[in-house]
Amino acid sequence: MDLEFEKSLVELEQQMSELEGGSDNNQQLNSQVTQLKRKINSMRKKLYADLTPWQTVQVARHPERPVLRDYIEGVFSEFIELHGDRAFGDDKGIIGGFASIGRQRVMLIGHQKGKTTEENIACNFGMGNPDGYRKALRLMKLAEKYNLPVVSFIDTPGAYPGLEAEARGQAEAIARNLTEMARLEVPVVVLVTGEGGSGGALGIGVGNVVLMLSHAVYSVISPEGCASILWRDGSKAPEAAAALKITADALLELGVIDGIIEEPVGGAHRDHAATFDAVKTEISQQLARLKKMSARRLVEQRFKKFAMLGKFDNRKYAVHR
Repeated sequence: MDLEFEKSLVELEQQMSELEGGSDNNQQLNSQVTQLKRKINSMRKKLYADLTPWQTVQVARHPERPVLRDYIEGVFSEFIELHGDRAFGDDKGIIGGFASIGRQRVMLIGHQKGKTTEENIACNFGMGNPDGYRKALRLMKLAEKYNLPVVSFIDTPGAYPGLEAEARGQAEAIARNLTEMARLEVPVVVLVTGEGGSGGALGIGVGNVVLMLSHAVYSVISPEGCASILWRDGSKAPEAAAALKITADALLELGVIDGIIEEPVGGAHRDHAATFDAVKTEISQQLARLKKMSARRLVEQRFKKFAMLGKFDNRKYAVHR
């Protein structure tokens, strides 16, 4: 699937494919193909270096972007999935279990999206129910019991807003997770891989380190939802995306996240293997650093990090007369 803003690249790629079809033993055509490849790579690099916030949202939602099951296969090993919240059921929108990254054993938790309509329906498009957040908390407490780091992958448009979810205590489940994650006595590394939507993301997102892939987004509300509230017009989503400061660069500058993992040129969906290598390297380095901190220091650092969000110096914004 090609995105709308890549239209010029698609046309060049089609032209290159036609030339490649007749380039056997034709030195002139081979030369043209080589030149086109260089031009396409250069254009793609420039295009992705200057994405607008709305274009970044489109990349973050790309249907071929790696999902949690892909990361489990490409980054982790020895994954043992654990099921159920011991109260209601086993939510498919949030999964987790024991896993290894290199030689480090961890508790892996994350939102799960599908790759087909049927898979997405089965896992509710990555939108967690209360039982999903309670399952996640159960696994975090299990990690704490065995002194294992927690690694959390975020990729959700938001927590499921249905009546049944609200009736089973969606808000309470997320609020409890925020409280309990703040005082976990083990390292917690969080990575936003696609969409980081509202409380649905934050419900498993309180970490000592919060990272984002370079074309992921993280926001209190979707651009469409923001536009429908502010302007009563969903078509103004691009303007809302720009105003919300949802890109990795903007959030790093604001201090909401701690680091950015660069994706391959053209986005993670174009090169899963390179994305997995970058993610594995960064998470391993962060875990090695955090493991040197005492339990008390981990809790203090995590609490201070989130307590500082939203604070700013009035003097910086003072109007001088």
